[in-house]
Order: sequence, then structure tokens, then C-alpha cells
Amino acid sequence: MTLSHMQKEFYRIGVLLLAMWLVRIVDATIPYALADHGLQPRQWSGLPGIVTMPFLHGNFSHLFSNTVSLGILLGLLVWSRKSPWVLAALTSVVGATLLWLVGRDANHIGASGLVFGLIGLLIVGGFLNRRLIPVGVAIVVGILFGGTLLSGILPGSDTEVSWEGHLCGLVGGAAVAFFASEEAGRWRIRG
Repeated sequence: MTLSHMQKEFYRIGVLLLAMWLVRIVDATIPYALADHGLQPRQWSGLPGIVTMPFLHGNFSHLFSNTVSLGILLGLLVWSRKSPWVLAALTSVVGATLLWLVGRDANHIGASGLVFGLIGLLIVGGFLNRRLIPVGVAIVVGILFGGTLLSGILPGSDTEVSWEGHLCGLVGGAAVAFFASEEAGRWRIRG
């Protein structure tokens, strides 16, 4: 991958993260709660949340923690995979669709489902592809996010945290990795 191509990819990551911050700033300043339009499981009115959920956050602290994780994971994804944006979009949609089907009755917001999906995609995909760079990325992701991964998918006492969103994201990312794997020969996603 050339330096100019990597610069374009990192520019795209910056634009995505900036869009999330702009949505949060607008949500914090207008008298209308955009965050009320997150994913609401098994409700037709909650279907748009499959797409809007990663852009909606409850507060700036919530957004900041997702921004750091997304920046790292998307950086690793664009550096190590062909068609990284197709994989990221599929991961987001598959995880959010699973959440819409099985999540508890609540308004689910935030990009953490995508974060957990990218963790699943990078770890599972790395070991399925069995090439040096993806395996190395899988190990790095496991080291950096292993504790978050284990604590994030278990039900906890904090009802504000969508542990099932984390779990559905993880499963969605692992499923995309499996079906997009060259070794598995399922989908042929090419850059």
C-alpha cells in the first residue's frame, strides 16, 4: 500500500470520527434529543437505528472513549485489509441487525457495537487468513482490547451500558470475518 493511499484512508477515518463529533455537538446544543433516535429492538421505528446508532452518543465522555478505540481499530483495519470500508460497514450493519433482533427493550446508542465488531473482525479474520500481517494485527488487538472485550460482553450492574450491543457487534464482526475470509472461500471481497 502506497503512502498516498494510506493518507487517504486515514483522512477517511478522520472524516468519520469528525462526523460523530459534529452529531454530538449538534445534539448537545439543540433543544431536540437526537440520541433518542438510536436502535430500538423489534420496533419498526427503531430500524433506522441500525445505521444511526454509531453516530449517536449520550455524552462527550461516551463519544471520546469510542473515538479512541475506533481510531485505533479502523487504522489497523485499513492498514491490514483489502476493502476495509466494506468490511467495516458490513460489520456495523450485521452487528446492529443482530441487536435489533435480540436486544433488550431500550434505546441503544453509541459506536461501541462497531468497536466490538471490529475487534471480532480483526481477531477472527487474522487467524482465518493465516498471513503474517493479519495475524500480527489480531495479536495486537487481543492485547490492546482483551480486557475490554471480556468485561464488555458480560451483563453488568450498569443498565446504561448495552452489553448485548457489544456482544452482537462481536458476533457480527466474527461472522463477517468468517464469510469474507479468503481461506473460507465464502464472499470474495476485493479491493
